[in-house]
Amino acid sequence: MGDGRINRAIEQGRARTSEFKERVPEFKDRVPELGDELRTRRAELRERMPELGGELRTRSAELRARGGELARHYRKMDVSWARCGYARAAREALLSGVLGPLIDLYTRTSAVGRDVFAESVEPPVVFVANHSSHLDTPAILRAMPRKWRSRTVVAAAADYFYKQRWSAWAVALLINTVPLGRTGGGLSDGATDHVDRLIDQRWNLLMFPEGTRSRDGSIGKVRSGAAVIAANHGVDIVPIYVSGTHDAMPPGQNWPKRRRGKLFPRRHNVEVRFGEPIAPRDPAQRREVMAEVQAFWERKGLPEDGRDPSEIHDVLLIHEVLRIHEEAAGRERTGRFDKVIPLAPETVPDQPSPAA
Repeated sequence: MGDGRINRAIEQGRARTSEFKERVPEFKDRVPELGDELRTRRAELRERMPELGGELRTRSAELRARGGELARHYRKMDVSWARCGYARAAREALLSGVLGPLIDLYTRTSAVGRDVFAESVEPPVVFVANHSSHLDTPAILRAMPRKWRSRTVVAAAADYFYKQRWSAWAVALLINTVPLGRTGGGLSDGATDHVDRLIDQRWNLLMFPEGTRSRDGSIGKVRSGAAVIAANHGVDIVPIYVSGTHDAMPPGQNWPKRRRGKLFPRRHNVEVRFGEPIAPRDPAQRREVMAEVQAFWERKGLPEDGRDPSEIHDVLLIHEVLRIHEEAAGRERTGRFDKVIPLAPETVPDQPSPAA
């Protein structure tokens, strides 16, 4: 049976080859005709060139007008009253007294690198964080010092959170959002005028450059809009890495969940790591800037040498606590926990004894 199939395949191949050979003269006869068609088509395109140029200019004008309309639409969607003093006080009360304790039932949150707020940056800045859960934003805001949190707006997808007025008001009041487009061209033709005005008023901006939540917790495609905004305003970018939120509340889940334990469900460990600021650069270098941010995320927020600064901080904290305890107890200090350990006294070489 195998030989029969091979023979049939060979016969079919020979038949197709013969058919092709028979059609070769036909193709040769049509070559002049095809050449004439190509020349005619080229002449028609040359004649239509002015018309096509006019159509392109008209289309470009339509796109610019649509961009301006989109920018006006974003400004109209923005819930500006959510940034007044009363709204800020209500937001702090909701975040610290209601939403925060509810989230703490399901997660145990810790923050690393908060010294960046005291030592490295001054407002305004652009925060950029990875995104895998709706818990990311409240976790980041609660990890910030209060004075920074109260002056930070969160870029939210206009096509997701601002489709209905009640949802726009809710997220604006709860986490201080501003609408932004997450598709191509979302930063052009004045689409960020309302955000630019806020940065000029020394508001910080929190952005999620991936544009959407990761479905598996991995880092997705990183867009460069944050680097462009930072460059246009000459402000630093502060990278943030959030871990643990995807396990607690992945996309598609409307409320956090606990993880399974041997006897009782346990809380998820959520960690927010703040990185060293990245200085603004020319907008042409936006991809290089975001590559540094992505490298920080891929290191899970650790320094380039891989050492965890929180572990070093814990050791120094223990030494300081023990030093204070010794002083409070009135004991004689041993010097074990001094920042500078005194050097051992120099030994004096033995002098030769005088001759008898």
